[in-house]
Amino acid sequence: MNRRALLLVVALVVIAGGGYFAWQKLRPPGLPPGIASGNGRIEATEVDIAAKIAGRIKDIAVDEGDFVTQGQVLAHMDTATLDAQKREAEAQLQRATIAIATAQSLLTQRNAERAANQAIVEQRNADLDAAQRKLVRTEDLVAHNAAPVQTLDDDRARTLGAKAAVAAAQAQVAASEAAVNAAQSQVVDAHASVDAARATIQRIQADIDDSTLTAPRDGRVQYRVAQPGEVLSAGGRVLNLVDLTDVYMTFYLPTAQAGQVAIGADARIVLDAAPQYVIPASISYVSDVAQFTPKTVETEEERQKLMFRIKARIPPALLRKYIRQVKTGLPGVAYVKLRSDAEWPASLAKSLAP
Repeated sequence: MNRRALLLVVALVVIAGGGYFAWQKLRPPGLPPGIASGNGRIEATEVDIAAKIAGRIKDIAVDEGDFVTQGQVLAHMDTATLDAQKREAEAQLQRATIAIATAQSLLTQRNAERAANQAIVEQRNADLDAAQRKLVRTEDLVAHNAAPVQTLDDDRARTLGAKAAVAAAQAQVAASEAAVNAAQSQVVDAHASVDAARATIQRIQADIDDSTLTAPRDGRVQYRVAQPGEVLSAGGRVLNLVDLTDVYMTFYLPTAQAGQVAIGADARIVLDAAPQYVIPASISYVSDVAQFTPKTVETEEERQKLMFRIKARIPPALLRKYIRQVKTGLPGVAYVKLRSDAEWPASLAKSLAP
């Protein structure tokens, strides 16, 4: 090897050594003991705004990307059919209300008829009692030949007629009782018809109220799933909202680290789009089932490959403060304390304040 080639090799070795030395000095320090990390994406709770019953979308009051508050009107469904059904039910209510008055009048009439028939029974009983007394006297007179036998026969016939009149009057009272019971049933039925009509009106009104779609919570419109004029089936989606006060990052840790993570443990999130900001978080969920499972887990080495899903939730107060900057789907890294006494490295020690 000539001198020039030797010098070239030496120069390359020096450059490589210097580069390695510089990399060793300048590379970012690793995580201290008790801290683990995993890659993930920002996610949020999604809410579908859907039609309760089948119908046509009348209008939509918001666009994709709009921020909405709880109770804000988002869309209207066409209620022409429901309005007609409500008017029909109101007419049924009016008819049922009139039927109550009619049934009560009929009941009053039947009660009066029963009272009159009961009075007739009393009158017929009095007639029977007088006829029986007269028969007894006539029998005594005939026994002493003081009255003709014809008179006795007439009194006996009169007594039998009085008994028949009493029976007939009692039958009239029984018929009156049945009529009163029927009238009472009509009154109950009329009241039930009124209650049914009112319930129908309330049900239809509830459907009309539900045809005005409102935001169940604060959030941002993510998608317009349907457009005005479209006909949806029951449960058809109109909008998709994302709740920006319930935001978290889902990431994965291996068995050894996931087993040390406690619910409520302190965490940090750093987004790729804004690495200069450290976002505070806390662990809200640790899966009890491995997400990535190898075909066999008989050996300890294979068990270490199991990965468990973990959620790091961002404080709602911080989200409200920066709600205009909150975006889902952003990738980043989540850091979590495996031990409560672990110390954050300097790069993660200072985080955004709520």
